[in-house]
Amino acid sequence: MAEHALRRERRTGNLSLLIAVPVAIVSIAPLLWALISSLRAGDEIFAHLYPLTWRTVVPESITLDNYIAVLTGPFAMSLVNSVIVAFFSVTIGLFVAAMAGFALAALDFPGRGAVFALMVVSFLIPFEAIAIPLSTSFRDWGLANTYAGLILPAIGNGLSIFLLRQFFLGIPKSLSEAARLDGLSWFGVFWRIYLPLSKAPLVGAGLILFVFQWQSFLWPLLIAPAPSVRVAPVAIADFAQEAGVDYGQMFAGAILASAIPLILLLLFQRQFTNSLASSGSKE
Repeated sequence: MAEHALRRERRTGNLSLLIAVPVAIVSIAPLLWALISSLRAGDEIFAHLYPLTWRTVVPESITLDNYIAVLTGPFAMSLVNSVIVAFFSVTIGLFVAAMAGFALAALDFPGRGAVFALMVVSFLIPFEAIAIPLSTSFRDWGLANTYAGLILPAIGNGLSIFLLRQFFLGIPKSLSEAARLDGLSWFGVFWRIYLPLSKAPLVGAGLILFVFQWQSFLWPLLIAPAPSVRVAPVAIADFAQEAGVDYGQMFAGAILASAIPLILLLLFQRQFTNSLASSGSKE
């Protein structure tokens, strides 16, 4: 019986591996192609696409000219702008999300269910549906081409609030009740009890905020097209000019822009996975 179960488990594992490997190859192929192309000279990028040979994936000669051109040009400032915007979006947004999640999980107030439902609906609506009218309002408020204009829409991320609220529901209320009896304020309960117990969910929510902001293209294009505040995704698109497309620099910029979130996800993947696992359905 045990041997039969072991054989069945092995077959299941082999089948999972058989499915996972092709999916992984398909997923990583675009990034791998961009990396290879970024190391080629401009006239070699599309030279070996047909017929397919080993030269399609192995450059004839490796050059860092594309990276040097990108890092010594305007794109470097765009990369810095992306880091600044993402940093403040995560810092402020994480505090807002934690406070909102705490209120929805620990405090009893009229309309709490309606507020939670509204919050869930908010992250189900595509941001693109409201981006244009919202950008008009931001321009009227004088927030065009400013860091504030880029950061403000990101700090109220419904998915991060949902993630933290679900985790906070799993913290025993007896802890907050005992703290309240000892005279601790609700903010003290949040700061001294809930936050120290929530490191993994905070990392997960922070990564969500970071990735959402880092990959944002439409909103920065609408509200901050000026070179002084231009972010990396918009700058990558700018490599396509009327005179032609510099694919080498475009691929180099894409690799540099992808490297930062990829490194963060690799560093904090365990906390991110734990945060998702701890945010299951709770009442």
